[in-house]
Amino acid sequence: MPTNVYFNTGSTAEQRLYENLIIEQLSVFGQDVYYLPRKLVNEDTLFGEDASSSFNDAYIIEMYLDNIEGYEGQKEMMTRFGLDMQDEATFVVSKRRFEQLISLDQNLIVSTRPNEGDLIYYAKSKKLFEISFVDHDDPFYQLANLPVFKLQCRTFDYSHEDMATGISEIDDIETSQSLDALAYQVTLESGTESGTNYLLTEDGDWIVSEAYSVSTIDTSSDTDFFETQGDSILDFSEMNPFGEVT
Repeated sequence: MPTNVYFNTGSTAEQRLYENLIIEQLSVFGQDVYYLPRKLVNEDTLFGEDASSSFNDAYIIEMYLDNIEGYEGQKEMMTRFGLDMQDEATFVVSKRRFEQLISLDQNLIVSTRPNEGDLIYYAKSKKLFEISFVDHDDPFYQLANLPVFKLQCRTFDYSHEDMATGISEIDDIETSQSLDALAYQVTLESGTESGTNYLLTEDGDWIVSEAYSVSTIDTSSDTDFFETQGDSILDFSEMNPFGEVT
């Protein structure tokens, strides 16, 4: 027997009302977060990745944190490489609000929805989350429409991405975690004949300030410890310590 033709559970008016109620709930119970679209700078089409991505924009939008008992995932885990933060979270955002505030950005890889690889900055805990999956059909067609996105996210692992969003607390993440030695180049007050203001050696090498120290930037780094231990083990007093005995 076909469905009753006198009852319509998916009219345009009902769908609009349902979506308005969801937006109102997100405005009341949600949190203001910053959405950072990833900009591909030098995409590797073979591996489908970009090692030099940048984040130049930050859009404030309301989202609901779906994890009521705290972050999910394995959380703090001690590995062979030290303490690893593996927090996971699920954010709910209205499709209409995303279209109004973010979809017009030309930097979006896919403009009609949030993209995997984009970031969400949750100011309350001062954490950056990377979107790992975008679920577009949960809840599943309750009124024959799909009004929200559910963004499954994990803690973002910074890897030399350029951050210039104009939001100081976000841009400071690059300053505090970047191990790029070229960020500590010695500069001149005015440009040189080549048009740059970087001080170079006679061989054309960069001159890096003494302020650059991996152990200072990354407090969990063991680089200096291994170098000290290596100096007490390796003997470079011979002219050719790795050559054959003559």
